[in-house]
Amino acid sequence: MSKTTNPKDRFDHLLKVIASERFLKKQGLGNEVPFFIFPYPAEEAVGIDAMRASLVKQLENRGVRVVEINLYDLSISLLRDRGIWDDVLVAEPSIGKDELKELLQGVLDPETHLIPAIGAILASQQFDVFFLSGVGEVYPYIRSHNVLNNLQSTAKEKPTVMFFPGKYTHSLASGASLDLFGIMHDDKYYRAFDITHYEI
Repeated sequence: MSKTTNPKDRFDHLLKVIASERFLKKQGLGNEVPFFIFPYPAEEAVGIDAMRASLVKQLENRGVRVVEINLYDLSISLLRDRGIWDDVLVAEPSIGKDELKELLQGVLDPETHLIPAIGAILASQQFDVFFLSGVGEVYPYIRSHNVLNNLQSTAKEKPTVMFFPGKYTHSLASGASLDLFGIMHDDKYYRAFDITHYEI
């Protein structure tokens, strides 16, 4: 299916794809991890949030169980669990952006903190597909490609769909890249599929 800019058409396609047996059984992926990117214009974020909530309900009505993790909410939860959320709020106005970025990147490191927390959530639930959202809200403290790279050993049994406010582009010259908000180059990531091109 070719990309469409009509939100309803994209929603309908997404519903059909995710509810399909081919998608849920990870068919046609070769030996690749079942990671999918749903890119969308950043200005549609509010509408996409509403769409995603509706999508979860419609999928569950079709017997497809979804577990959704918002990276922003999970990050705040981790900071609170470690007893440093209030400290971060107090420190933020008085320290530079680079210092804050360094602090949060250490505390929210994907390999040592974020991915184990995601793994624990996934292990505690029965589900058919995993939705990952909140990508734009955690930038630049958490980078999309780092999350996906570290998730490969944790979330490979079921399809994962990352809702990405930007562009996921492929070219022979530069390979594949995640461009957050359509302008911020979030480094290269090759192993995900653009779900808007997925053939049922």
